[in-house]
Amino acid sequence: MKAVVFHAIGEISLDNVPDPRIEHDQDAIVRLTTSAICGTDLHMVRGTLPGMVPGTILGHEGVGVIEQVGRGVRNLKAGDRVLIPSTISCGCCSYCRVGYTAQCDRANPNGAAAGTAFFGGPKATGPINGLQAEYARTPLAHASLIRLPETIDDERAILMSDIFPTGFFGAQLAEVRRGDTVAVFGAGPVGQFAVASAFMLGAGRVIAVDRLVDRLGMARAQGAEAVNFDEEDPVEAILALTGGIGVDRVIDAVGVDAVRPQAGPAASRDGAKQGEAESRAVTGERNEYDGHWIPGDAPTQALDWGVAALAKAGTLGVIGVYPPNDRFFPLGAAMNKNLTIKMGNCHHRAVTPALIERVSNGSFDPLRVLSTREPLMNVIDAYKAFDERQPGWIKVALDPAE
Repeated sequence: MKAVVFHAIGEISLDNVPDPRIEHDQDAIVRLTTSAICGTDLHMVRGTLPGMVPGTILGHEGVGVIEQVGRGVRNLKAGDRVLIPSTISCGCCSYCRVGYTAQCDRANPNGAAAGTAFFGGPKATGPINGLQAEYARTPLAHASLIRLPETIDDERAILMSDIFPTGFFGAQLAEVRRGDTVAVFGAGPVGQFAVASAFMLGAGRVIAVDRLVDRLGMARAQGAEAVNFDEEDPVEAILALTGGIGVDRVIDAVGVDAVRPQAGPAASRDGAKQGEAESRAVTGERNEYDGHWIPGDAPTQALDWGVAALAKAGTLGVIGVYPPNDRFFPLGAAMNKNLTIKMGNCHHRAVTPALIERVSNGSFDPLRVLSTREPLMNVIDAYKAFDERQPGWIKVALDPAE
C-alpha cells in the first residue's frame, strides 16, 4: 500500500509499504477513505517534537471502512464506516471509565506511566503507525473507533478525528462559561474550532490572535474580534478591548510553534538551524536541527501573552503541543494573578460522540474550517504548502483513493 513515511528530520516520502494485519484480538484493519495533515505532523517533521522512529507512518486523523476485525471486537464488523479518533483508549481502565481516555493505562505499548498513545507519533507514544495511508491497523478498536451515521460525509467527519474535539476540549479546559470574554492564541485549524467551541459554550466575546490574514479572516467570519500581532502588541490590544481588565479565559492553540530562540546560548547553538529546518522541513533535504531548546533561554510567546492578557483569577487552557523537554512557563506572573492552568491531550473518545451528534443534527457545520482537499499522491506538495502557511492552506484533507 501507499503511505507517508517518516525517515529523518526534514525527510518524508510517499512509499510502498506492507499492508497492515491483525496483531491482537481487539485490532481492526480500516481502509482509509480520508486522512489529513495536522500541525502536529509538522512538529515531528521539523524535529520540534523529538523522538520519531524512522519508518513510522505519519498521520493521526482518519475516516474509513472496516475491512477486518479481530475476534475480540464484538461491536463492529467489516463494512462499518468509522471515525478514527487520534488518541487510542481501551475503555476499561480506571482512566477511560471516568473519561480521561487520553491517559489510558493500556493503549501505550511503553506502559501505563507513558501517557497518551496516538497514531503516527514519536517513540514515547507507541510508536503506532499512522493514518496517512491506504490502510491502517487500529488497536483497541472496540473502544476507540466510532461508527459514523450516514448523515455525516467524510469531509465533515475528518474534522472530528482530532481538531474539532481538541478545540472543544480547549474551551472546556479554559472553563468557558456564559458571558465570558475569551482570547484564543493561534487561529490555525484547532484555533478556529476553539473559537467556535467558546461560542458554543456561551462566550460573549472571543478575541483571536494570529498574524496570518486568511486565518484571522476565518475567525472574524465566526464572530471573533481579530488581533494581528504583527501590527500591534496583542496584550495591549486585548487590554484596550476589555477596558484594562483582561479576558476571563485564554486558550493556547498554537503551542511550540510560538517558540523562537532569543539572543544568547540558545540562538547561537540552534537559532540559525531553526529557520533552515522550518523552511526545509518537507523538501527531502537533510538537515541537522534536533529540535532541542535550552530551558529558560527560549520563551514560549503564546504562554507569556496569554498569562499577561488574563484577568485576575482567570483560566488558561493549553492544547497547543509542547515537547517533553520544554520547561519554560511564566509561573510567577501566573501565581501573582491567582490563575488556574489546565492542559493536556484531548480525551477524544469521551469528547467526540457529543460533537458527532451536533454535526449530525445540523446544529453545527465543521466544514467551514476545511480549506483544501488533495489526493494522497500529492501529499508531499501538500505538506510543503501547509508548512509554509500559504494563503488558503488552513486544513488539508487527503484522499487515499485518488
